[in-house]
Amino acid sequence: MARTSGQETRDKLIRAAEEVFAAQGTDGAQLRDIVRLAGQNNPSAVQYHFGSRAGLLDAVMAGRQARTEQVLAPLLDELGEGCGVRELLAALIAAEASLLADDRGRRCLRISAQLTHETGLRTGSLHPALDGTAYGRLIGRMGERLDELPGPVRLERLDLALTLIGAALADRAHQRLDGIESLTGDELFLADLVETTTAFLCAPAPGNA
Repeated sequence: MARTSGQETRDKLIRAAEEVFAAQGTDGAQLRDIVRLAGQNNPSAVQYHFGSRAGLLDAVMAGRQARTEQVLAPLLDELGEGCGVRELLAALIAAEASLLADDRGRRCLRISAQLTHETGLRTGSLHPALDGTAYGRLIGRMGERLDELPGPVRLERLDLALTLIGAALADRAHQRLDGIESLTGDELFLADLVETTTAFLCAPAPGNA
């Protein structure tokens, strides 16, 4: 029997983790289920290849981010520096929605929706994994377009807007995975998501903010 390489085993564990994390949640997922689904006999396979449960989740999210970046980076470059909040949101949502194309991407959308607040936005400093990425640059540009808002309001709105986008796409992914008919087609759904989040971000601050 041919032996599998370390990279092949890592890839199998990542794919299995995507399926189990999406179905059971990032907190509720059992590592033994991931190891079994990946076809591994060693119950310590996750620890051996990733160091920990958190390391495996990081690897899943790194792959998800890499796929999104391939779509987002050229869209952001095409926009140039003078674009507004709506255009930036449209690029972000189009890139995130590209993951709806297959089951693997849909599972990753369900997983990442559970981790939205880990971007670090509420602290005013993005997570180190986002440094230098198109995603990080886009969030920075959106923040600049909202400079009329008080700092805490701006940070909270950006964080909540990302949460809304993540939850909406995770819900659409859930519908696809479970064969549930959506109320709207993808084109209308995504256009409405752009308009909704634009209105949310650009609403005037309350008078006592």
